[in-house]
Amino acid sequence: MFSRSNLLIIFVAIVGAGLGLLAGSRFGQGPEVVPPAGMAILKPGDMRADLQLPGSDGHAHRLSDWDGKLVLLNFWATWCGPCREEMPLLSETGAKFSRNGLQVVGIAIDDAEAVQGFLKDSPVRYPILIGGDDDPNASLLFGDTRSVLPYSVLIGRDGKLLAQRAGSFSASELINWLQPHLEHSD
Repeated sequence: MFSRSNLLIIFVAIVGAGLGLLAGSRFGQGPEVVPPAGMAILKPGDMRADLQLPGSDGHAHRLSDWDGKLVLLNFWATWCGPCREEMPLLSETGAKFSRNGLQVVGIAIDDAEAVQGFLKDSPVRYPILIGGDDDPNASLLFGDTRSVLPYSVLIGRDGKLLAQRAGSFSASELINWLQPHLEHSD
C-alpha cells in the first residue's frame, strides 16, 4: 500500500508534470524572430511572394507556377520529426484533392543533399523546393515569426494568402483547414 508520504510525492510529481506541460505549450515556441530591415511579413489577405527556388527535380520553380490552384505551402526540414511524420498525410491529401484544385508544395529549409537522401527513402507525390538551411527567411516572409517547423501556408487561386499555421496537422485538422477553400469536382 501507499503511505501518506508516497501519495504526497506522487501528487507533487503529477502537479509538476502538468505545470511543465502547460509552460512548454505556452512558452515552447521560442521568441519572435525580428525580420531583416525592409522585409514585410505576409499575412492573410496579402499577395504571396513569388519565390524562385530550385526543386528536388533539378529545375527552378516559382510559386506562380501554381497560380490558379489552391496551394498548401509546407515548410519542413529532414531533421524535423513532426515534419517527416506529416509528409505522408500531405502527400495523400494532395493526391486525393488534386481534382478539387489543391496543390501541395513543400519547401525544405535544409541542405539539398539531405533532402535528396530523405526523398529517396521517403518519396512524396508533391513538388519539393529547396529553401536551403542557410536562409530561413522564406518561412519568415510567409509569417513564421517563431521559426516553427512544420509551418504551412494556404494560398488561394488568386495568389493571396488565406491562412497560416505553425505545427503539424492531424488528418481531421487538415481537412477542416482546407475544406472551405476546395473546389467541388463534377
